[in-house]
Amino acid sequence: MPVTCVIGTQWGDEGKGKIIDLISSRADVVVRYQGGANAGHTVKVRDQKFVFHLIPSGILHGKINVIGNGVVVDPAQLLAEIEEFSTRGVKVEGNLFVSELAHVVFPYHKAMDKLSEGRRGGARIGTTGRGIGPAYADRATRAGIRLAELFDRDHFARRVHANVAERNVIMKALYDGPPLDADAIVEEYYGYAQRLKPFVTDTVRLLRRALNSGRYVFVEGAQGVLLDVDFGTYPFVTSSNASTFGVGIGSGLPPRRLDEVMGVTKAYTTRVGEGPFPTEDLGETGEYLRKKGGEFGATTGRPRRCGWFDGVAMRFAVDLLSCDSIALTKVDVLTGLDELKICTAYRVNGEVVHDYPTNPLLSSQCEPIYETLPGWSEETRGARRFEDLPARCRQYIEAIERMIGRPIGLVSVGPDREETIYR
Repeated sequence: MPVTCVIGTQWGDEGKGKIIDLISSRADVVVRYQGGANAGHTVKVRDQKFVFHLIPSGILHGKINVIGNGVVVDPAQLLAEIEEFSTRGVKVEGNLFVSELAHVVFPYHKAMDKLSEGRRGGARIGTTGRGIGPAYADRATRAGIRLAELFDRDHFARRVHANVAERNVIMKALYDGPPLDADAIVEEYYGYAQRLKPFVTDTVRLLRRALNSGRYVFVEGAQGVLLDVDFGTYPFVTSSNASTFGVGIGSGLPPRRLDEVMGVTKAYTTRVGEGPFPTEDLGETGEYLRKKGGEFGATTGRPRRCGWFDGVAMRFAVDLLSCDSIALTKVDVLTGLDELKICTAYRVNGEVVHDYPTNPLLSSQCEPIYETLPGWSEETRGARRFEDLPARCRQYIEAIERMIGRPIGLVSVGPDREETIYR
């Protein structure tokens, strides 16, 4: 059976939650492989809204759900999600499995995150302050603590005391921050460990067995490829590989077993936090998109920066990911605009550039060159076939297809599961 991956092709917030929900209904196993509680997926099911931060959205379909070793886990957040979904009638225990190799986010990670970001002043990255970057940094410097280590109290206490002693010195010297209590952290997190014990296992072995038994494995990405720590708009990125390159590392799935990649993109472009955004619209159109599209972060509630569709960045993303097809979301938000723009090239230092510049010093200097298309006023949310869409809407979608060189196989015309066109 195939391994399919759905991943964002912009700066995150592309509406992946709905697309992931649709595809995970057909899968046997759903895997999350990177990021932490800094990501959020929203799924609307009839009159109910479910917001996911760590748990894969396949949980709504009774599938086997795996939080892989590449995810940094905030136990308090995970337990809160487990409790919320359980109280809403969703079966979690027995369907959710968390890698024993996943690294844990601790209070000192969150403290360092907030203190460091506050000290940057005008050079802020735009972090969520949830400790994700410092947790990944600890993993790289081998100071991190994995979930498996929480169950041996003496070993766990030694690790926490060593880390807290070091962080207290750093926070005092650099930020004049208050000290953290290592004993309190041990007590709190050892308690979390006991509650999480039924969920923690060897997920690499679980996934290997699933593949060998012919089960359909579906992999969901968090954030988007333009926030990838290696290929995104560094340093205004997340701290993990939000591209397909992170799938094997973050899950244990062999890269050669990845059969299909579907990219998800909005019919316009948004970004949360700092960093370059060539097609950002700071005027009435940007505000129109923000209000009509409900462009506020699922995790932080922060207003998203909004602008026109960036075909240059999108083409870079789909080529990097080797996307087989694209799911285009939020087409309905564009209804009512007199004209629409697609960025087809950049002007950088007076030169016309058709390729996305990976050099971060250049990506902040890109001036968009637009192709303008007529808008439409007819409602799109009732459409269930491509032919039902307004003619100008179809022309816009086909122009995006030509620009990025990939077929758009799915069009979302509203937040509900049913508001979807399959091509």
